[in-house]
Amino acid sequence: MIRAGDTLAIHPGALGDVLLAIPALRALRTQHPGRPLVLAAQPRLGHLLASLALIDRAIDFESLGLGALFTAEPGRVGPPALVRAGRVVCWFGSRDPLFVDNLRTLAPGAVVAAPGADDLPVWRHLRRTVGAPVDGGTASIPVPEAALVAGRQALRDAGWDGVKPFILLHPGAGSVAKRWPVDGFAAVTGALRGAGSLAVAVHCGPADVDAAAALAGVLGPEVIVLRAPQLLTLAGALAGAALYLGNDSGVSHLAAAVGAPSVALYTRALLAWRPWARHARLVVVSTQEVVAAEVEGVMHSARAAMA
Repeated sequence: MIRAGDTLAIHPGALGDVLLAIPALRALRTQHPGRPLVLAAQPRLGHLLASLALIDRAIDFESLGLGALFTAEPGRVGPPALVRAGRVVCWFGSRDPLFVDNLRTLAPGAVVAAPGADDLPVWRHLRRTVGAPVDGGTASIPVPEAALVAGRQALRDAGWDGVKPFILLHPGAGSVAKRWPVDGFAAVTGALRGAGSLAVAVHCGPADVDAAAALAGVLGPEVIVLRAPQLLTLAGALAGAALYLGNDSGVSHLAAAVGAPSVALYTRALLAWRPWARHARLVVVSTQEVVAAEVEGVMHSARAAMA
C-alpha cells in the first residue's frame, strides 16, 4: 500500500536489472531522508530488497494496474496509489508517450526514464535519472545474520561439510548466449581446487538445470549442487563464499552486491550491464568456444579475487 508522501520507485525487471538500480534507490533515500521508499517490483525481488533493508516496503508491480495507462485518456483512470505518492520514479514504459502522459497526469513531476542509455553503464544511468551524481551508492550490502545462517544450512543440506572454504559457481544465465562453456568453468575450477582444500558448489536456479547438471557431471561426485534456494538464502550463501564465479546473470549481480569475492563473465556487447560493486572483477569471454587465453584470464582474476 502506498501512503501519502511515500517515494514510489517502479521497476518490473528481472533480478539483475533490479539489483542494478540499488545505487539509484540509495540516492532516493539520501535525497528524501525520513520519507519511506517503496518499490513496486516482482514480489520475490521486492521481498529481497526489503529484507536487505534497501527499501522500506515492497508492493507487487502488478497491483498498480499500470496497463490501463497505455490505453486510457489522461486523467480518466489510474491507480490511486500514484496520486498518493509524494514522488514517483518509473523505470518502465518510457517509450510510450501515452503512458508517460497519463502517468504524469496522475503523478505530476513523475520521472519516467529508460532503463538504459548508450553513454553510461546502466547503474550510473539509473542514478542520473533521479538527479544524483552518477557515481556513489556502491557500498556492499550487509546480509542479515539469519540469512547467513540459512545460506550455510542450505549448503550443508546439499553436502557441504561446513568447514572447507567453498567456491560457488553459476554456469547458467537467462540466455544461452550469455553462458560460458562448461569446459571453461571446469578448467578454472580444477586449477583452483588443487588437492581438495576447497569445496565446490554449483548453483542451479530454475533456468539453469541443463548447465548446472553438465558442470556437476564434469566436476564429479564431490560437487555440491545448491538447488533453487530462496533469494535471501542465496544471498547468505554467496556472502560466505571464498569465491563466486558466474556468467552475466542476476546471481552474479547478487554475489557482487553482497560483497562476495566475484568474477563475472561478460561478452563485450553487454558490458554496460556490469555490476556496480567496485570489487567485482569482470572478464570478457567468448560464449561460443573455450579460448585458452580467456581461461588464463579468468583463472588470474579468480586467484586475485581470493587473495
